[in-house]
Amino acid sequence: MTKNEFKRLPKHIGVIPDGNRRWAVGKGLPKQAGYQNGLDPGMMLYELCVELGIPELTFYGFTQDNTKRPAEQTRAFQQACVDAVDMLANRDASLLVMGDYDSPLFPPQLKEYRQRKTFGRDLIKINFLVNYGWKWDLHHFLNAGEDSSCSTKRHILQTIASRDISRIDLIIRWGGRRRLSGFLPVQSIYADFYVVEDMWPDFKKEHFYEALHWYENQDITLGG
Repeated sequence: MTKNEFKRLPKHIGVIPDGNRRWAVGKGLPKQAGYQNGLDPGMMLYELCVELGIPELTFYGFTQDNTKRPAEQTRAFQQACVDAVDMLANRDASLLVMGDYDSPLFPPQLKEYRQRKTFGRDLIKINFLVNYGWKWDLHHFLNAGEDSSCSTKRHILQTIASRDISRIDLIIRWGGRRRLSGFLPVQSIYADFYVVEDMWPDFKKEHFYEALHWYENQDITLGG
């Protein structure tokens, strides 16, 4: 499909790629096998966003809460995130990895992406949340110094850890769950939320197009 086939497209899409473990169990595989099978869908979605001229895309890699899972699963999703970033780094994008960089659970291979790095023609901004936690994010605002008593929207957006990530217009969650799971609470405050019942490794481009068609018919008021 082309950009002209939509009445309106979101400027920033957030993606919660859920269902990897359930997909693996359904295939008779170990739970951790699902994460590597989520890499190709991410590349497909990147390509679809570039084709449509979507300016910004954020992937939910793994959360700080996810690290409570068994060690083999933790290693598997850490490696999958490293592999995903390596694949995206060869594309036409500017790439930022956001998460608790000081934690030993943050993959050291990704620390070079603490500052946004540009590759190729820079056709899209991509943010990748790795070892991310909403409390960790907002903690930067609460400890911003003497001005932390200022609660204006402008101040919050300038002092949270994820301040370089813009407001999200549309969040798409695969896997049938209907919750944000701590996904960028400040940027998501006015986002529309679309749920795909299929698991993330079963990604189809039709899922994405259906979400966009649903979005273009929403009444976007931003509370006004």
